[in-house]
Amino acid sequence: MKLQRKNRLRALSLGAVAVSGALALTACGSDDTGTKAGGGSSSTAKASSIKCDNAKGQLLADGSSAQKNAIDAWVKNFSQACGVQINYKGGGSGAGVTAFTQGQVAFAGSDSALKPEEVKASKSVCKGGQGIDLPMVGGPIAIGYNVPGVDNLVLDAPTLAKIFDSKIKKWNDPAIAALNKGVKLPDLKIQAFHRSDESGTTDNFTKYLKATTPDNWKYSGGKAWQAQGGQSAPQSAGVAQQVKQTSGAIGYFELSYVTDGMKAVSINTGASKPVAPSTESATADIAAAKVIGQGQDLSLQLDYKTKAEGAYPITLVTYEIVCDKGNKVDTLPATKAFLRYIASEDGQKVLSGINYAPVPDAIISKVRTTIEGLS
Repeated sequence: MKLQRKNRLRALSLGAVAVSGALALTACGSDDTGTKAGGGSSSTAKASSIKCDNAKGQLLADGSSAQKNAIDAWVKNFSQACGVQINYKGGGSGAGVTAFTQGQVAFAGSDSALKPEEVKASKSVCKGGQGIDLPMVGGPIAIGYNVPGVDNLVLDAPTLAKIFDSKIKKWNDPAIAALNKGVKLPDLKIQAFHRSDESGTTDNFTKYLKATTPDNWKYSGGKAWQAQGGQSAPQSAGVAQQVKQTSGAIGYFELSYVTDGMKAVSINTGASKPVAPSTESATADIAAAKVIGQGQDLSLQLDYKTKAEGAYPITLVTYEIVCDKGNKVDTLPATKAFLRYIASEDGQKVLSGINYAPVPDAIISKVRTTIEGLS
């Protein structure tokens, strides 16, 4: 049994490296996961490659549940190497930003960049500095569904908007049928699930709808769900669990939450064929992102309207939010060491094996430089 496990882990590790290499080449050209932290590919990093640099003690963090399993995998590797305990709650982007601006955590994770008022609030915590956004995790927002007998489903932005705004109520609706010719769609009620907590995943999903089909999605957007109707659940794991156990359900969450009993929608973007969510298709979209942050802030602008072949349009980038200056003296060494590791080549390779997309080279290189200047 030990030999079999060893061979299996070695195979998974090699697979993760291969996928990561492919994603890196792609990049140069241009709400939690189903794989549990600590499994298979999450252990690809070598302890000897992690620089602890006097890191010690305990770090508290909170935020994006979409990156929770990536954080768990990173924490396992980092803690084994450096002996630092990191407690990341994964309570959602809104909770993370609030905890950060109130000085309760060393860093926070958010699928949305800090708003101006949040940057202002952070200045009372970051003495002499402010909170900045460091893009660290990429990935597609999958539209997971549970429709008996339907293994392949194509939707587009207008149809998605009408489903999540309670305008389309049955799976055999003519609008859905038109996108899925030859597919036997059941006369089954649609059960649309959204996040009950403030979520960057919600923010990015609704930004996609607002950008691509404004006539069908008239809400202003943000971390809080605004449309009427539907059902809700907390965090990515909660929405995924509801979709998995509810016949006729549909919901949005990070790709790695698409587990047994669920399928993911392919999106008709206007390209020659629909695009399924994957690390490769998300990287193809994220690689075209533009840095719009000022100073040390590296917040990005994503292209939700892409029609590029093989580019999945509903993506998110999770930021680690930290003070550029004024970090607490007792947590700064561990914070820098952990961020340095997860932004490193080895840290980013971990993502490929657990259904996340590494941040493209041109962007992650800027992140590494910024981390070294944290004080």
